[in-house]
Amino acid sequence: MTLYKYKAKDKEGKIYERAIEVVNRFDIYNIIREEGGSVVSIKEVKSFAPLATLLGMFGNIKTHQKITFAKNLGLMINAGLPVTRALSVMARQSKSKPYKKLLSDLEIDVSHGQTLSESLKKWPKAFSPLFVSMIKAGEESGNVSGSLGIVASQMEKSYLLAKKVRGALIYPAVIISVMIVLAILLLFFMVPTLTATFEGLGVVLPLSTRILIYLSNFLVEHTILVLSGLVFIVASTVLFFRSRVGRNITDIVTLHLPVIGEMVKEFGSARTARTLSSLISAGVEIVVALDVTIDVLQNHLYKDALKQVRVAIEKGEPMSAVFVRHEHLYPLFVGEMITVGEETGKISEMLLSVATYYEEAIDQKTKDLSTIIEPVLMIIIGIGVGVFAISMLAPTYSLVDYI
Repeated sequence: MTLYKYKAKDKEGKIYERAIEVVNRFDIYNIIREEGGSVVSIKEVKSFAPLATLLGMFGNIKTHQKITFAKNLGLMINAGLPVTRALSVMARQSKSKPYKKLLSDLEIDVSHGQTLSESLKKWPKAFSPLFVSMIKAGEESGNVSGSLGIVASQMEKSYLLAKKVRGALIYPAVIISVMIVLAILLLFFMVPTLTATFEGLGVVLPLSTRILIYLSNFLVEHTILVLSGLVFIVASTVLFFRSRVGRNITDIVTLHLPVIGEMVKEFGSARTARTLSSLISAGVEIVVALDVTIDVLQNHLYKDALKQVRVAIEKGEPMSAVFVRHEHLYPLFVGEMITVGEETGKISEMLLSVATYYEEAIDQKTKDLSTIIEPVLMIIIGIGVGVFAISMLAPTYSLVDYI
């Protein structure tokens, strides 16, 4: 994809300007033709790749901005404002340049006859297939504001749920990282001083003390090697987990971890149920809803399971049977609730109940996990401090015995 900047003239003779990523220039001509305008100029925007990547990191549309976009646009449309005017109002209120640019471009597209869903589809990095599908369903049913409300609620629930899970896992990671840094500092600065003292006294050092001294000497004498090794390990780990093989292995391992595995299953069940419920309630066909949900989910095992659900539906089979067969991913409760939904014709309501149930369960487990982690971390810190203190004080006691 190449970034182009073009100027075009609309039917009324007004000049407007946009920047867009397309495969080649011919795609831009097609876009302008669909907008009902004529080309004025087209320029390729060349940028230094690392700089473009860095700017992209800071120029992305934040999740909370997308949620606010859906909420505010839905409220204004429900109040009777045209979509173009609602987008214009939000653009004037925004202080974020990337967000303001997005809203302005959406306003231009809609004012030139494109539907809101078609305009949103041009921003795949900002609006997911779920978001676009929900809006398209609202346009077809004549209830765009209702669809925007549903997608805002769905995104907010998913965002808060993921935030709670990340928060519960980040806390111990930060504490352990700080412990490792402090241990390295002690080995680098404090242990060499004590080592010189012990050598001057000529006492017999215990095994634990000798191990600490060896580690300290190795760190001091091979600092560059150790730092290079750490950088290499961190970089290799990051690249591995970003690769397809690494992600697949992570997906499998996390499902079998104690405590965490159960939360992963409930998180996958909640996200699947809420996404499907939102799409079905908005009027999206079940097969399309499954395709969108597959894109939303990140764990490849859940993606594969939903692909089997789609195949079953296309064959005329009930989708609840597939959920029941995948009890290692979806708890039995999920399959049973979907079975009830199929029998009563209320699949959307049953899925929403499943999502709410597991979201509340995860919320409680993250609180419990934080409560359990704190004393465990205190014990780990105590053991670390105790081993270091004993290793450094033991030679002193040996000297007293010698005297």
